[in-house]
Amino acid sequence: MEELEKVLKKHKYKKIKFKVLKTQHLLIKAKINGIKGDFILDTGASNSCIGFESVDYFNLQTSASKTKAAGAGAIGMRTLVSKENTVKIGRWKHTDITLVIFDLSHVNQALKEFKTKPIHGIIGADVLQNGKSIIDYYNHCFYLK
Repeated sequence: MEELEKVLKKHKYKKIKFKVLKTQHLLIKAKINGIKGDFILDTGASNSCIGFESVDYFNLQTSASKTKAAGAGAIGMRTLVSKENTVKIGRWKHTDITLVIFDLSHVNQALKEFKTKPIHGIIGADVLQNGKSIIDYYNHCFYLK
């Protein structure tokens, strides 16, 4: 039987590695509008997100949002949105991604307590679904098409 990587390569999937943090989060490198950042890969996050403190770093154009964010331990958080962004993860790239902007300080505080460096954001189910993601936890990688 062919290995997963070989089969997926035939179907034009791109392999992307991740690192498992002490917190058991999956850390990936990605580019937003051509600028590198550190992100948690989160299948439970419905949207990809950027922290308020990273808006200028990624040169994001934001607009008001009526949506309130909710996450582990927090609900009803104020948000902004940033539309028409390019996300590049490894060799996979997609344009016209909408990012939700909200306060990620509680996430970064938790990471700090584990002596892990802060993240810029979260890559969520929107990107994973768009890229027809397949996650290989055993080999610490995932694939996007």
